[in-house]
Amino acid sequence: MALDSKLLEILACPNCHGEVEYKEAEQIIECRGECRYRYPVRDDIPVMLIEEAEKPGTAPA
Repeated sequence: MALDSKLLEILACPNCHGEVEYKEAEQIIECRGECRYRYPVRDDIPVMLIEEAEKPGTAPA
């Protein structure tokens, strides 16, 4: 099951409030704004928590 397109339309990065892009193959929602944070998608649910984000320049845990 893929993420609902209407949900993707309203999502924004909680850190910088920039637009986000869903990368289905990686199961990641990536900020296209200033911060470029990458948020995981688990069981088709976006985890839009700053604490869970992969920050630029850091390796995934």
